[in-house]
Amino acid sequence: MTGPEAGQAKAGLAEQSALPPPLGLYVHVPFCASTCDFCAFYQEAPTRNDVARYLDGVRRELSQVSPERPVDTVFWGGGTPGLLSARDLRELGRIVHGACGGNPEEWTIELAPGSVTEERLEALREVGVTRVSLGVQSFQPELLEALGRRHSREQVLRAQQLVRAAGFASFNLDLMFALPGQADEAWEADLAEALALGPDHVSTYCLTFEEDTRLWVKLSRGQVRRDAEAEARLYEATWRRLESAGYPQYEVSNFARPGHACRHNVNTWRMGEWIGIGPSAASQHRGWRGANVADLSRWLEGLEQGERMTEDRRAVTPALLAEDALVFGLRMNDGVALGPWRTRTPDLPWTSVMETLGALEEAGRLLSTDGVVRLTPAGRLVADAIGAEIISAFCPEVVVA
Repeated sequence: MTGPEAGQAKAGLAEQSALPPPLGLYVHVPFCASTCDFCAFYQEAPTRNDVARYLDGVRRELSQVSPERPVDTVFWGGGTPGLLSARDLRELGRIVHGACGGNPEEWTIELAPGSVTEERLEALREVGVTRVSLGVQSFQPELLEALGRRHSREQVLRAQQLVRAAGFASFNLDLMFALPGQADEAWEADLAEALALGPDHVSTYCLTFEEDTRLWVKLSRGQVRRDAEAEARLYEATWRRLESAGYPQYEVSNFARPGHACRHNVNTWRMGEWIGIGPSAASQHRGWRGANVADLSRWLEGLEQGERMTEDRRAVTPALLAEDALVFGLRMNDGVALGPWRTRTPDLPWTSVMETLGALEEAGRLLSTDGVVRLTPAGRLVADAIGAEIISAFCPEVVVA
């Protein structure tokens, strides 16, 4: 990117840095009716008593945090937040809204298709939710079964109709590719069906094999296998298809119509501040990064003693932010402006980092224009590996496997 276009991008990055820092609020709802084969997130089956304890814990944790400035974005993830009843969603909304210091500009909830009802959507509109993310994964019954998903294609179509009728400002569909037994034609059909529903945003994730999941066990037993060539082929086909349909890519796995990028996630990728509420929720706030314990009862016990972010708690130093801003920022198509970070952290091993970035550029995986570095399409295919190289450059004594 050169000329006026590059200048506009650089000006946009400078303008973003001049704005007041945004503050996100993530609320983890740890309840699921069942665990999908690929899922490694903390969750458990809900009981009426556990839901009541959870809501009380969210109220207690928010009172301990007391955000010092208005919250810009809220994200409810899980688990399956839609398993809460309409009454419980209203209560959770009242608790969260009371801590936001005003109306958040973006408020997202993740919903499973089978949990979408008119009553729940009405409750969500009342509390201020603006964005619904529907976990579709696939429209193919056999692939849904292979993932351990419990919804049907018909439930997806019904959920989409209800969400659109409810009038939310933004609507996202989550899809997965490189699934066991998924032919290229099946993925193309899933993309076509998703686009026919007219979402504002599409997230496409390559299937990953997380340890301690049923899918990992199947992989270790040879019941399923990875195909790196197929993954790359499907990645590139996805980018072309969505771009041509009016959904430009703004992050490795995310595509949106203009004005519909997920602001909450963008804030985390740019190393902004966010508060994590609920068991297993992570935070980066007031100079500290850490996570709540991934256990409902232990999380509640900690709150009774005034303890939060009890796992992996560490100080957020400028050096840590600079490293992560480059690793995660490169996943975004806008890239990363290096100048501000080099000025802020002059003592970091920038010579090593710049040598690594130069080698990546020479290999065709990175572009550097006017001090802004971006991954090329070839680089985006191996974004995780590039992140590992950058970490090694910042910490040469650490060997990354």
